[in-house]
This record gives sequence, C-alpha cells and structure tokens, in this order.
Amino acid sequence: MAERSPSSVAVPAPPPAPAPEAPRGHLDRRLAGIGAAGGVLSGLLGVGGGIVMVPLLVLRAGYRQRDAHAMSLGAIIPISLASVVTYGVAGEVRVGYAAALAIGSVVGARVGAGLLARIKERPLKIVFGLFLGAVAVLLVFK
Repeated sequence: MAERSPSSVAVPAPPPAPAPEAPRGHLDRRLAGIGAAGGVLSGLLGVGGGIVMVPLLVLRAGYRQRDAHAMSLGAIIPISLASVVTYGVAGEVRVGYAAALAIGSVVGARVGAGLLARIKERPLKIVFGLFLGAVAVLLVFK
C-alpha cells in the first residue's frame, strides 16, 4: 500500500475567532444598539431575537452564527417579560392561549437548542437565510 506524502494530507481549517468581548465593567454600545433594535421590533411586531438580532450580531458585531443564535436566545426572556407586562396592562394577553404557546415553545426550544449545538456553521447560515426569505415572501403575499 502506498504511503501518502505529507503534502497531500488535508489540514483542518483553524477554528473561528472567538466572539468579541467588551472589557469587564463596560457596556458594549454596539450590542446595546442591537438589543434596542431587537427590543423595539419585538414589542412592536412580536419579533426580535432571531429575525433582528442574529443578522445584526453576525453582520455588524462580528459574532459567529451559532454564538449569535445563543446570544439572541438569552435575550428573549427579558424582551418577552417587558412586552408581556406592557400588553398585559393593556388587557391584550389571553393567558390560556399564552400558556398553550409557552408549553409548546419550551418543548420546541429544547429540541432547537439541541440541534443548534450540533449543526455546522455553514448549514446553519443557509437554513436561517432560507427561513428569513420564506417568512418575508409569506408576509408580502399573504
């Protein structure tokens, strides 16, 4: 059996650079701006984490796709609490329907977070981009 020469051995690509981090005790203004955009659109349109924050975290703040997804998931709880309080005070929250959505969401989030941890970066970007495109088309034509 012939041996492979060292030049024909595939060298794995270096790991992606770690996500940028603000110095301790300092607020990253870019992240605060992205959070504000996500918060405004979440409160106004019921979207924010995935649809607004993930693209901005990747394209403007330089985070990897997986890190951006994880960060936006971490931002969902305070965004949701602020919005539900505002809508609740106005009498717009139907508790029974919200509870049913919450139960399904918790189960779905566990499955989705498990998939997020296993899927490679490029397919994740493709699936996310296709999802955003499909949602845009449906909203325009429905």
